Amino acid sequence: MSDSPAGALAPSAAVADRSPLLVVRRLRIHFERRDLAWWRRPVSVKAVDGIDFNLRPGETLGIVGESGCGKSTLARALVGLQPVTSGAIEFEGRDLSRLDEKAFRPLRRQIQMIFQDPLASLDPRMTIGESIGEPLRALYPEIGKAEREARVRQWLDKVGLSAMLADRYPHEFSGGQCQRVGIARALIVQPRLLVCDEPVSALDVSVQAQILNLLADLQRELDLALLFIAHDLSVVRHLSHRVMVMYLGKVMEQAETEVLFRQPMHPYTRALMAAIPGFDPEQPPALLPGEPASPAQPPPGCVFVSRCPMADHPCNRSVPHLKRVASGAHAACHYLGAVGA
Repeated sequence: MSDSPAGALAPSAAVADRSPLLVVRRLRIHFERRDLAWWRRPVSVKAVDGIDFNLRPGETLGIVGESGCGKSTLARALVGLQPVTSGAIEFEGRDLSRLDEKAFRPLRRQIQMIFQDPLASLDPRMTIGESIGEPLRALYPEIGKAEREARVRQWLDKVGLSAMLADRYPHEFSGGQCQRVGIARALIVQPRLLVCDEPVSALDVSVQAQILNLLADLQRELDLALLFIAHDLSVVRHLSHRVMVMYLGKVMEQAETEVLFRQPMHPYTRALMAAIPGFDPEQPPALLPGEPASPAQPPPGCVFVSRCPMADHPCNRSVPHLKRVASGAHAACHYLGAVGA
């Protein structure tokens, strides 16, 4: 990613001192999965299991973890596309988890989402101008056609596309161009929170950097709060002020980005770091054996116990809770001192 900055972003004092825009507390999202044998009792799948975090205006929280850790389920819950089992999602003091579709609809002006597959997220029968303007038609019906078209042209320019392309269809664009269209479509309603669900994972590395830089520029201009989901820590480092590491629906570690990369505290975070090109060669590799346990049958203690090189009897018996360490990071491990040594 040649266009990436050399280091991680540090939260400015202006951002750090602001009140949270989004507050998530003890969030749980469980599914019932039925076996092919219909007479058996359904199994509860704990996709998200007790998540806590805050997000301030102008701040980016990166969320990382392997496939199946609950990242996308969390994203869908934040934008009202996934029912919540328990807990709270407070946006400007209002609990989104208690709202039905009708009550949530006005908040769609404030909370928008960018999806992983840029082409699949666009209607192939609509021109890109129509796709970008559709949120205005749905959420701001009082805006007339001429004004709507003017805003579409404005946003095409903001995301680096010519306004003359408004009458073309998605299949005529590259993946990176389609993702620029998706960004314009999400931001044309001027939201305060943008949820990005792996928005660059389907793009070439050089295009990834362009999209990340575009998001960073728009965040500064619009004072956006970003929730940025990815499985690649090096991508998250480019954009995030803080990083939250998830595994099987739980938070393993949360810290400011520079702190996390300088001194990862949890064994799982260290294993993810080991997969990054340029990882400190003096550090022993911590590549993980096997596959994650099933979220339908998680271990009774720490969910990471079956793959952790440090696992011991306490790890099998009790669930570790997030603890704050001297660096300001929070990690869920029974042996924090040994990990950070």
